[in-house]
Amino acid sequence: MIQVEEKRFEFGKNWHNFIQKNFDAEKVQTSKRHILEFMGRANLDGLTVLDIGCGSGLHSIAMLDAGAARVDGFDYDADSIRASKFVQAQVDNPANWTAEQGSVLDDPYVAKLPLYDLVYSWGVLHHTGEVWHAIQNAASRVKLGGLFYIALYSADVQKDPTPEFWLDVKRKYVASGWLRRRLMDGWYIWRFQMNRNPLMLPAFLWRMREYKKNRGMNIFTDIRDWLGGWPMEFVYDKEATDFVEKLGFKLEKIATGEANTEFLFVRIS
Repeated sequence: MIQVEEKRFEFGKNWHNFIQKNFDAEKVQTSKRHILEFMGRANLDGLTVLDIGCGSGLHSIAMLDAGAARVDGFDYDADSIRASKFVQAQVDNPANWTAEQGSVLDDPYVAKLPLYDLVYSWGVLHHTGEVWHAIQNAASRVKLGGLFYIALYSADVQKDPTPEFWLDVKRKYVASGWLRRRLMDGWYIWRFQMNRNPLMLPAFLWRMREYKKNRGMNIFTDIRDWLGGWPMEFVYDKEATDFVEKLGFKLEKIATGEANTEFLFVRIS
């Protein structure tokens, strides 16, 4: 079991830097489009939303823009809350959007939260050090008939290199200083984005531009988030589906094949 006192990656600092430099209306629309397309909805009109691991706040404001009646976000990392507060200030501090520091592993904290129409946690729960505990607590806040939208790093797609390889990389990245981290960023791009082929540079630059159109994110921010993402647990897709369904949910949709598998469940009991 990963011990919580181990050094953690500075997720919040990474996202705070990103959002201060990159926040704009286009990124909100890109994020909103991804969320709605995956959920198969035209909007989120009238839904109450809990954003667990709200990070930069980009997804929270995207869901508000999609029509959510209220979005409450929380994050373990104080710098993530600073990032969300920054975004709130850019959009005149909506009264129906909150962001506070809290942990999904803190049972009393989670138990005090209300139930929501939609509980959302994208790429977060596997970074807690106790992924099953985190999933169970997150699922507990979904209303009967409500939706549970999560994304988890998939063990199914990590064949070569293996999950063990990446966990070792993440430990080394977190333990490294600024210069070594930048060297590791370059190593990752050279090996995994360009396949050690300089002729692949135009393809990488194209991918970098297209990346912004996917979820409104920046490829370099996500590379640092990937390499440094510690603590970390990989989860098999079936393992995750079986676990959540035993909590009283039915799987509505799944998107596989990428590093993060996206799941949409509905609470049926």
